[in-house]
Amino acid sequence: MQTLVSPSFQSIRPTHQVPLKIVVLGDSLIYGFGDPEGGGWVERLRRQWMSPDSPGHILYNLGVRGDGVKQVQARLEHEFKHRGELKNRVPDAIILSIGVNDSARLGRPDGRNYTDFETFQAELANLLHQAGQLCPVFFVGMVPVNEAKMPFLNCFYFNHADQYRYKEATRIACLKHQIPYLDIFDLWRSRGHDWCIKHLCSDGLHPNVAGYQTLLQDVLNWEAFNHLSEPILATA
Repeated sequence: MQTLVSPSFQSIRPTHQVPLKIVVLGDSLIYGFGDPEGGGWVERLRRQWMSPDSPGHILYNLGVRGDGVKQVQARLEHEFKHRGELKNRVPDAIILSIGVNDSARLGRPDGRNYTDFETFQAELANLLHQAGQLCPVFFVGMVPVNEAKMPFLNCFYFNHADQYRYKEATRIACLKHQIPYLDIFDLWRSRGHDWCIKHLCSDGLHPNVAGYQTLLQDVLNWEAFNHLSEPILATA
């Protein structure tokens, strides 16, 4: 599921075969918290690409637990410019994944959001614009929480209504900036409540091992992303 079909990774570099360098920035969903076996979907993908039979793309996991849009925006350019590996080179693509922490209610179910909705919209627009000036950008959305397990850490109340509002703002902003958006929230909810619960940790917030395995497959099935497993061409 995605909002648009933009140029895929296949078109990032057009003339000879070379591994892509990709930075992935976001929160605990990128960091992989909740998956002690595989380290999350980004780490699972990184390990696949370390195989001699893979394209050998270079993947940097820059997920930080608890990050919201403001924190990712603050570190975006610095992280990007220090992941080129070779002299005068920078990464070929950025994958972003944030929003769930911004949507949390503080202290009580009807408390204020961690990031005010209007502030979130403005900061997200700035983040997407800033990222788009650096290289092609892709956005992976949030998973739906288990509302019955709230509050998280006895403080943060996550709920589907707020998640939907923040993810829709993200989807629309990505559409405006011509950034492919993978709507994980709607995709997972379409599989049913019981299915979602079985793919989340006991904290009700993070995917479990099976959840991250599924999330990786969802990303690999994404039309804007699926050329990553094929040989990538690049200019000399």
